[in-house]
Amino acid sequence: MSGQAIADDYQSCLNELLAQPVYGMTQREKSNKLRAIMAYLHQHHLTGCAAYGALFADYPNHFTCYEQLPYLAVRLFKLQRLASIPEADVFRELRSSGTTGQTPARVILDKATSARQSKALVTIMQQFIGKQRLPMLIIDSPEILKSPDLSARGAGIQGMAFFGRDHTYALNADMSLNTQAVAAFVAKHKGKPVLLFGFTFMVWLHFVKAIERSGIHVDLSQGILIHSGGWKKLVDQQVTNETFKRTIRSLTGLTRIHNFYGMAEQVGSVFVECEHGHLHAPSLADVMVRCPYTLEPLPHGKTGLLHVISALPTSYPGYSILTEDMGSIIGEDDCPCGRKGRYFSIAGRLPKTEIRGCSDTAGTL
Repeated sequence: MSGQAIADDYQSCLNELLAQPVYGMTQREKSNKLRAIMAYLHQHHLTGCAAYGALFADYPNHFTCYEQLPYLAVRLFKLQRLASIPEADVFRELRSSGTTGQTPARVILDKATSARQSKALVTIMQQFIGKQRLPMLIIDSPEILKSPDLSARGAGIQGMAFFGRDHTYALNADMSLNTQAVAAFVAKHKGKPVLLFGFTFMVWLHFVKAIERSGIHVDLSQGILIHSGGWKKLVDQQVTNETFKRTIRSLTGLTRIHNFYGMAEQVGSVFVECEHGHLHAPSLADVMVRCPYTLEPLPHGKTGLLHVISALPTSYPGYSILTEDMGSIIGEDDCPCGRKGRYFSIAGRLPKTEIRGCSDTAGTL
């Protein structure tokens, strides 16, 4: 099949998938559609990316289920610049946040992939925050966007800022709480719906704990908090998801709190936490669990390495990635929230892997 034929088939299947409700398809329906897209993406990257082609040239081209898909270890994106497009088509090179001295992952984007990722993020997030842009409090410093090299943290803020208006930054450059800015935001929008966004550890350390120490009154009872990033430091401090939510609720009145799981290597394909605390796979992405020793697929309820797939990336071979995160699939099509497809939980990082979450890198802008 020619490259153009592959591209045409991919776009046709993707358009069909985009026409479906984000969480409206059963797992079987979604699997059938995604499997076809994964086959097209595999062919595309075989011919477009030399490194991918060298790894999987002899791999079967037919998949009866996407658990049979080839996959790249997420760490490979730190070790090699992987692109499936000519250099002239590179629109942006996104670099993941990494702790000091560690090599960041590099993600190569063309305009088409970047546009698909942005559209997917909007479609998914609107399921939780609605279509109206709300006044937005960003739990970070505006300095993060002034760096010439846009980090994953900066890109995350930039992407989420699209959903809000009247943007206010809650932190100063030194990560201290900007009490005047926060108080002014709360007073201006008192009793009205607002949107908050921040990376998990930063929300906890620089916002929640700062409010707790200062004793100031912050009424955000009409707000929606979207947060994401590594939980490693919170786990070390014995802060569970429930503790996180309960403390925020007691200090601010916030009750609508949604964590989401995502990564720079698959921007746009985010897994958002529902009202019952479950992370959900949207129509354009899915999740599997593999044994960390044999890499064989594991049944629901068993904890192993998360293998995530996305229908979006064509500019780089990041459609099928084995992560370094541990988790388990809880079920499919039967979450009490009513959303169809698989839902899962995160159990933590694979032991002896580096901290990589955006919120664990507050010291590096």
